[in-house]
Amino acid sequence: MNILIIGSGGREHSLALKLSQSPKVNTIFIAPGNAGTAQVGTNVPLSETEFEELVSFSKKNNVDLTIVGPELPLVKGIVPFFEQHHLAIVGPNPIAAQLESSKAWAKHFMKKYNIPTASYSVFTDPDTAISHIKNQNVYPIVIKADGLASGKGVTIAKTEEEAMRSIEDCLLHNRFSIAGHKIVVEDFLEGEEASVLAFCDGDTILPLESAQDHKAIYEGDKGPNTGGMGAYSPALIVTEEIKTHLYKDIFLPTLCGLKEEKIEFRGILYAGLMLSKNKAYVVEFNVRFGDPETQVLLPRLKTDLVDIFQAIVNKNLHSLSLTWEDKSSVCVVLASEGYPGSFQKDKRILISPSLHDQDGVQIVHAGTYLDGDNLPRSSGGRVLGVVALKNTLSQAISQAYDAVEHIQFENKYYRKDIGAKAISR
Repeated sequence: MNILIIGSGGREHSLALKLSQSPKVNTIFIAPGNAGTAQVGTNVPLSETEFEELVSFSKKNNVDLTIVGPELPLVKGIVPFFEQHHLAIVGPNPIAAQLESSKAWAKHFMKKYNIPTASYSVFTDPDTAISHIKNQNVYPIVIKADGLASGKGVTIAKTEEEAMRSIEDCLLHNRFSIAGHKIVVEDFLEGEEASVLAFCDGDTILPLESAQDHKAIYEGDKGPNTGGMGAYSPALIVTEEIKTHLYKDIFLPTLCGLKEEKIEFRGILYAGLMLSKNKAYVVEFNVRFGDPETQVLLPRLKTDLVDIFQAIVNKNLHSLSLTWEDKSSVCVVLASEGYPGSFQKDKRILISPSLHDQDGVQIVHAGTYLDGDNLPRSSGGRVLGVVALKNTLSQAISQAYDAVEHIQFENKYYRKDIGAKAISR
């Protein structure tokens, strides 16, 4: 098979690495890819939203299956566009993608189908939103830009001043452009966050193992949210009891609700969860693989990923079961200092050759490119992910942080407590 992966981040490099292990795969193309994907397959200089060019490339190069990494092309309609050209592709259509593209739409959907989530209100007028928050006068309170904001559109306001600033950023100062022209204000949920993803073919939903992301920029989960500074799997807080609850009260009602609305969902459904007192609440839905959750989930997956994707396309997911390595995996994200704010790019990246010989270690590229000398340089806020797969979580953490010391680039920044909360538990 020839496979095309759409995207350029760590998630896409992880997908390429996993797919390259399948005996069914001949060639992997990645559009546009990064310095890491160039080592696994062939980078294609096309952006994720150049649909006509991507279709033309797929036909010319006999692409059998396309996997969509990021959310934007899904929201903009890449799936129906490819399907109109009789090309197999994994991902939901734009109507189903509203679960991610509009937090207000997703909250209304969850309320309608009794999917546990925080109480909320939706606003487009800043004065009305400010009045609502002042009347409630309960903190912390959560304020979210309605649309896509690269994981940075959420504020957990601990004071009235922070809440006012967040509302003004969205509704007055246009900080998130059209994504922030509508906001969702919701109650703060006490508990601990975790992520559980599921494969879905429209009729069957098949949950993956659990993971726990670390979204805040600083140790101790402090500071502004990022796209994710690291993750580990499995998340010990997701017990067997919680897994049963997730399937029965979240994943199954979501699938049934979509079918009731006559919306077909084929692809990956990501449930960002808040766990509190043995109950799970949906913080957010995404409609694609998470990043950096993908980096810690795929190394543990034993089932051939090609078989899973084909089952999604052919609506045959009921015939599969997922098998997993009984090991722990950790991903430590190396970022550019200043992220998620302003940061410098084009920094030369030095990776010790000895890392390529370490069993269970993957260096996953995210914001990188190859310069004129075919050497990697930084191009994004999150530059690399260092992934370790070992028998125990402690061993995986130790090996990941050891590998971090063998990678250098100017203004490298990373959290030093990825996975620590699980060890303390």
